[in-house]
Amino acid sequence: MDHDTPTPEAVPGPSVDVRRSRDNPLVAQLETLINTPGAVADPVFLSEVLACLHGLQREADSVRRRYVSLFNAVPDPISIIDADGRIVDLNRAGEKAYQRQRGELIGKLVHAINPDLPANHMQPVLEALGRDETYVIEVNNTRSDGSQFLVEVHSATFQDGPHRHVIAVARDLSRRREAELNYHALLVAIDKGVLFQGFDGRVLSANPAAYRLLGLDEGLDVAASLRFDDWLIIDHRGYPIRFRDMPPLKALASGQIVESTLLGLYHHRRKQLTWVSATSVPQFHAGSDKPHQVISLFSDVTELKRDSALFLRAQALARIGGWEWDGGRNRIYLTDEALRIIGRRDDPPRTLEDAIAHVAPAHRKAVEDALESVVRDGGAFDLEIQVVRMDGEVNWARLMGQAEGRAPMPVRITGTVQDVTQRRQIEEALRSQARTDPLTGLFNRDGILSELERQLDDQHPGTTVIYIDLDRFKLVNDLLGHAAGDHMLVSAARRLEHCVGDAGLLARFGGDEFLVVTPPNDDPSVAEALAQKITRAFGASFRYAGEEFTITTSVGLARHPMHGRTVQQLVNNADAAMYDAKRRGRNTWQEFTPELARKQHDRVQIEAQLRRALDNGEFRLVFQPLVALADGRVRSAEALIRWNNPTLGEISPDDFISHAETTGDIVGIGAWVIDAACRHMAQWRSDGLAIERVAVNVSYRQFLTEDLVQTIATALADHGLPGAALELEFTERVLIEDAPDTLATFQALRNLGVVLTIDDFGEGYSALNYLRRLPIHGLKLAQSFLQGVPGNPSDVAICQAVEGIARGLGLEVVAEGIESPAQRDFLLALGIGVGQGFLFSPGLDPDNFAAYLRQHTATSA
Repeated sequence: MDHDTPTPEAVPGPSVDVRRSRDNPLVAQLETLINTPGAVADPVFLSEVLACLHGLQREADSVRRRYVSLFNAVPDPISIIDADGRIVDLNRAGEKAYQRQRGELIGKLVHAINPDLPANHMQPVLEALGRDETYVIEVNNTRSDGSQFLVEVHSATFQDGPHRHVIAVARDLSRRREAELNYHALLVAIDKGVLFQGFDGRVLSANPAAYRLLGLDEGLDVAASLRFDDWLIIDHRGYPIRFRDMPPLKALASGQIVESTLLGLYHHRRKQLTWVSATSVPQFHAGSDKPHQVISLFSDVTELKRDSALFLRAQALARIGGWEWDGGRNRIYLTDEALRIIGRRDDPPRTLEDAIAHVAPAHRKAVEDALESVVRDGGAFDLEIQVVRMDGEVNWARLMGQAEGRAPMPVRITGTVQDVTQRRQIEEALRSQARTDPLTGLFNRDGILSELERQLDDQHPGTTVIYIDLDRFKLVNDLLGHAAGDHMLVSAARRLEHCVGDAGLLARFGGDEFLVVTPPNDDPSVAEALAQKITRAFGASFRYAGEEFTITTSVGLARHPMHGRTVQQLVNNADAAMYDAKRRGRNTWQEFTPELARKQHDRVQIEAQLRRALDNGEFRLVFQPLVALADGRVRSAEALIRWNNPTLGEISPDDFISHAETTGDIVGIGAWVIDAACRHMAQWRSDGLAIERVAVNVSYRQFLTEDLVQTIATALADHGLPGAALELEFTERVLIEDAPDTLATFQALRNLGVVLTIDDFGEGYSALNYLRRLPIHGLKLAQSFLQGVPGNPSDVAICQAVEGIARGLGLEVVAEGIESPAQRDFLLALGIGVGQGFLFSPGLDPDNFAAYLRQHTATSA
């Protein structure tokens, strides 16, 4: 017989006294009687009885087989024990658990597998079972190798005929105990607080982290020490929360998980606010739809809350919001600042389509295309769009996004949205300002050139550029000051606006220059008539501070395409025509001609060559003697610059000085002149020649440079000269412009010992008040006033006036441009003792000047 199969005698079964025929003598005897003829009076009856017995026997066998199958099919170890505590039977799960064969344990006391049981262990078992109670005990069972494992044994009575047995089912608790230990270790180790509450919200227990986060002593009973009256619970906005609205109570009431709720826990006594993020999970008994308790997990997010608040404040200050779109769920999340930008704080959009609805229609496709691109290919996008708020207000925003992943996988896009409305408004204002002259409100240079370029791009011929210059405006500006000059420019702009009207675009091109761009017109006479209208309009005088002034205009015209095909060509040629009108006497207009093109070409060439002339050593100095008019003795010399260019040849100072002023090259050239003049002066003195000083002209633009004083001091020091060896000549313009700096610069030069003179005195509008205050030494009488003396009474009167002013201020007067003995004698009679001019000598190169100096020094001696 298979040792795994219990024997019929050993296995308790139903209470049947019938045995198998081969084992039961009674059945065997009945069979013998039936099979023996004449042995019984009614053999048929006996046969029926025997058949019935065989049926009962088969049924009993079937029951036994089912019992054995069920007995061995149970996964837990089952032991059948008699009243003495001996093992009657053991199922296969028991053999496996105890690592022993059934036959090894049958008939042995249960201590063979439960050595820790007391000797009288069966008594309490039988007593409990006698009261129809289930007896449960936890014990350690022993394997064949001596190892033990914890089991929970459930016992019940089992009656087998006259025998009373105990059936004991042992359930292995090892895994459950291990899970309980792990669960407990997890509760202890986890940094999140875990709080258990009953169905009524009463606190049952908590883990150590919960004690710490709630500020409780771990030795106290959490149910007794955690009183909600000690706390003020607030939501993320700072509003108090009622007890029934707290996440655990909401989870108990709804039977649903309440996730990630931000709560502020303020303890009244400790006056401490702790922010936590809590998730509450309801717990159910098997088969019940009502939770019997709730578990809440919470973590301290005070620092995160503080950082988040700081981040949100920073977002608000920077006007930058954040957003995230989950492509898998088509859910979009926007920060508070992003919601403010679109005006949806009270009703945040949930889907991408809802958010895109706030993009202005003109920009919506660009946003949709950008999103489609990053979803398909990954990457990022950066757009500036208009956003329509819920209240209808339209603002500008910079929208940026970065994709995580790409199709066909679900894509997540995170990004920022920045309110750039103010920046756009500023940019628009700056663009307007960049195209507008702030004084007159007209187009400025950049604005009118952009409009002209746009007009030429339309390729319609006939556009005319009209270049307007206010004649002698600088004299009025110098005489009355900048305020008067600005007033005159505004008045001139209004007068030009009246002339031009809708006939063209008007701009202040710079300084006292204006530009008109007419629309294309096949009739040139239209622009010519406008030019005439402009010149006539300036025939009327201007008034300022009770005074009247007349300012005329010089106007030049250039027509597209015959006078130029590009913006620069048209403007340059109109400028050249304007200069020609000014040359022909002002107060007129002139159309561009090929001859003017040549002059303009020469001007451009001169300016181009000027940029390289100094580096190429193309300049030289000549020196014109300044002599005592009475005896011809040389007093000093004036350094005059000359330019010989390999391409252009010898160029007169009158032809290039003004260009050098315009280009700014005059500053470098002027510094070279000062150094070269000092070098020659030092050489003459080293050669023993008697000369007081050398004079150098300083241009107005050079005078304005911050390093003029340092340039002069360096030149004097480099050549070992005292300041008195150098004379600087300035135009009258420096008396008017920027008076405080003028006085400071003159005083610094005077401190160097340099002699200071005002050149061409009388030609401009001198400010006599500044003349009195400036630390200057002398005046130079302009050459133009000498041309008519002694025969012209007006020129004589001017010369007498200048001499009188100089004498009254204690200044020396020097005359220039003396060409005749009569002029010399007139000056001597007037009291002017020093002069220069062709009567005495032209400009001489350094060697010839040295020879002239030796001769006239010797002669005078």
